[in-house]
Amino acid sequence: MAHTTARQPVTRFGVDGHQDRRADSLAVEEPLEIQIDGEPFTVTMRTPGHDLDLALGFLVAEGVVRGPEDVVSARHCPDAARDADGNPTHNVVTVDLAPGVVRPEPARHRLVSSACGVCGTASIDAVATRSPYVLALDQVGLDVGTLAGLPARMRTAQAVFERTGGLHAAALFTADGQLLCLREDVGRHNAVDKVAGWAFTQGRLPLRGHVLQVSGRASFELVQKAWMAGCPVLAAVSAPSSLAADLAAAAGMTLIGFSRGERFSVYAGAERILGG
Repeated sequence: MAHTTARQPVTRFGVDGHQDRRADSLAVEEPLEIQIDGEPFTVTMRTPGHDLDLALGFLVAEGVVRGPEDVVSARHCPDAARDADGNPTHNVVTVDLAPGVVRPEPARHRLVSSACGVCGTASIDAVATRSPYVLALDQVGLDVGTLAGLPARMRTAQAVFERTGGLHAAALFTADGQLLCLREDVGRHNAVDKVAGWAFTQGRLPLRGHVLQVSGRASFELVQKAWMAGCPVLAAVSAPSSLAADLAAAAGMTLIGFSRGERFSVYAGAERILGG
């Protein structure tokens, strides 16, 4: 079973000079190698758990797969690394693609850190060329009160963050605020990939009429991933980047930032907001 937290000795200091040494819970960060048909494709630093969803969501974001029919199997591979009990760490996942699915070039094998993912495209035009979805056609209406309440609902469901304070989260909601899936990870891009991978395995792609709520900021890469999953709404607790806002506008996506308490700011797609 994957361990998402680890105990670590820590010394806490107070301004009054008091010192307190105790064990603290930290979020686990380990490498995961993603293989395609048994050949290395990429390595990402992640929090163990929902690894198959992570791998499949990453391949969705990269435009390699679109639906379950594109994948024959996805599984952990026993690897050489062993934990303290002598068991395989399960830090390798292989995805076997269906016949006819275009295999990506081996040269795209690279390391993706948990601090910042490496998106597969470098421009708005490149994403538009690769995404199969026209989000502007998704006319879902969004209630102000429902949207404002999503961060708190996401935060309540963050079990590992509650123990460590060290994880990002991505949560998939219906337009009326029903929580469908929440994933946590040391990397915000991994959390989104895990949600997209879950949706992939459930046959829910594209995510028409859904809202993807994320902790932290909204980067170009997260907008890209939401677009590749066909999600019309991306909401973030913090600010978007300028390029993220440009990409959202080009995609026909609703992009929300500073989603906290009773207020939020809409940087693109405000026509979907119905009002209070």
